Amino acid sequence: MPTLECSQHRRQRAYVVVGTYPSCFLSLQEGMPWTLSTSDMVTPGSLSPPPTKSMEGEQAGKPLLDRAPSSASLDTLIQQLVPTADYYPEKAYIFTFLLSSRLFIEPRELLARVCHLCIEQQQLDKPVLDKAQIRKFGPKLLQLLAEWTETFPRDFQEESTIGHLKDVVGRIAPCDEVYRKRMHQLLQALHQKLATLGQGSEGLLGADKPIAYRTKPPASIHRELLVICSDPYTLAQQLTHVELERLQHIGPEEFVQAFVNKDPLASTKPCFSNKTSNLEAYVKWFNRLCYLVATEICMPAKKKQRAQVIEFFIDVARECFNIGNFNSLMAIISGMNMSPVSRLKKTWAKVKTAKFFILEHQMDPTGNFCNYRTALRGAAHRSLTAHSSREKIVIPFFSLLIKDIYFLNEGCANRLPNGHVNFEKFLELAKQVGEFITWKQVECPFEQDPSITHYLHTAPIFSEDGKVFYFGEDVSNSELEVEEAEERKSAEPSVVLPQLAQ
Repeated sequence: MPTLECSQHRRQRAYVVVGTYPSCFLSLQEGMPWTLSTSDMVTPGSLSPPPTKSMEGEQAGKPLLDRAPSSASLDTLIQQLVPTADYYPEKAYIFTFLLSSRLFIEPRELLARVCHLCIEQQQLDKPVLDKAQIRKFGPKLLQLLAEWTETFPRDFQEESTIGHLKDVVGRIAPCDEVYRKRMHQLLQALHQKLATLGQGSEGLLGADKPIAYRTKPPASIHRELLVICSDPYTLAQQLTHVELERLQHIGPEEFVQAFVNKDPLASTKPCFSNKTSNLEAYVKWFNRLCYLVATEICMPAKKKQRAQVIEFFIDVARECFNIGNFNSLMAIISGMNMSPVSRLKKTWAKVKTAKFFILEHQMDPTGNFCNYRTALRGAAHRSLTAHSSREKIVIPFFSLLIKDIYFLNEGCANRLPNGHVNFEKFLELAKQVGEFITWKQVECPFEQDPSITHYLHTAPIFSEDGKVFYFGEDVSNSELEVEEAEERKSAEPSVVLPQLAQ
């Protein structure tokens, strides 16, 4: 088709993320159409570049937060976190430091140091306590612990960290029994949240388990998506449901832990390299959706049916855009830009492509995805002023968010030459991660349809080597391969399923 891009050019614009996580931070440079330098990078919330330099000196320049330096020693930043009878750190500072500190010190060690400073400064190891002073300090300590456990519950999975909490609160409890009660409520909420996160992660892993058949898969597995769901808006809603469900399990710390390396000034290496499983699962979901779209389009033997499937997915993508689900939108566009789909010229000749080109324009990588970032800011503004839960939904193109964070991390040093922590960098990091955390906490307003979501998770898709597989495991079945070969004889010559390559 003269109006369609050539297959070679379209292959370059397929956005499937390749590789395994967390190494996919590096493979994004291969799987994404643009490789950005730090000077070219823009953040999801702004078209201006992030700060790349930080002033040296512990209190150099204007503080970025009240009492928060742009750079400081790790000990100074830890002290800044500790509340007193007359001081409580800003909420933004708490989130920023708890998020970034794991690059330099393990959370359990940080908690131990914070508790030690509280005991030392408030003289909680004395036989007689200043009750008036403790009554001012106690609520602030409990508030800090509540914010920490609420935002970073996985920091408290080890029994030793719970022990630190009980110890420090136990020391102030004699001054007011309400502290002990609040501590009990805090621990109860923490255990419940950890249990929920654990069950959710296990459920997602269970959904992603490979399904292999030694004989031909049951006929029910070969059902087409349009048989399960023929309404584009309904499918867009169910895709949004899946996206939000998976996003709920991604903790803010995973964005930082994916970049953890040995700190040159640390005595031990934080052991976080394997704590990005939820990020990995989400990237795999994006890739699966890309291949599912391509598979569903290529499966029908007749051009007219394939054209109908393409137009269906165009409508689904449009509904995803209207909802604010940019991740599913990009996955659908990527699936349609894969070479097995883009080379079906006779099929595309039967497709009304005007709406598709509009969507492609919105997600065009030109200018570092300038059009997409503008649309994302619009969705973010709509979310802030929303009058209904549906208007609050913002699901960003996740791989681009990761890439922004990756280049922020690579382009700015964690420490300055004088050994101080580059806190200015981590404020920018916290800004990006914090915005994402706000978006992922939105409850899905759409009712789940188990039959549709089950199909999205379990339907067979074609891999790059052309074999049917279920979440990565090949089904070696000569009978199935022969049957597919016979089906392809009646299809147009350009339909070659066993070459689903980028």
